[in-house]
Amino acid sequence: MLKLSKKADYGLMALKYLAEHPEPVALSAKDIADAYGIPAQLLAKILQQLTKSGLLRSHAGMNGGYALAKEARQISAYEVIHSIDGPFFITSCTKGANGCDLTPSCTIKEPLARVNETIAGVLKSISIQDLAEQEQPAGTPAQTLVTLTV
Repeated sequence: MLKLSKKADYGLMALKYLAEHPEPVALSAKDIADAYGIPAQLLAKILQQLTKSGLLRSHAGMNGGYALAKEARQISAYEVIHSIDGPFFITSCTKGANGCDLTPSCTIKEPLARVNETIAGVLKSISIQDLAEQEQPAGTPAQTLVTLTV
């Protein structure tokens, strides 16, 4: 099963929250963690990582916290996931020719690479702004942002 890591989930949630609460107020990791009921220390590490990758700006001091480094529509879900988890692959064989002993006789490497590229393309097409605009009343199932066709 293809699944995002908890860190990637938390990173996307944090950027969505920041998009919903634009500057001039910078929000602390604790503010964001409290809003979603997630571990503040873990979120602080994730936010630091997102700052290092240029997706967030951090502000030190009494009114310190985090803010988006660019407009929410300019940040893709792919960028967030990639900065937290690194490149993702649905199978190890797409990581390179040395990833599998069966490469010379493999008949699924290329189709799986296309699936991987399609998923990456979908994630690149979803902005943090898209996530922020996706209103979901409590108790209702999530609406689909995209449909994958391979």
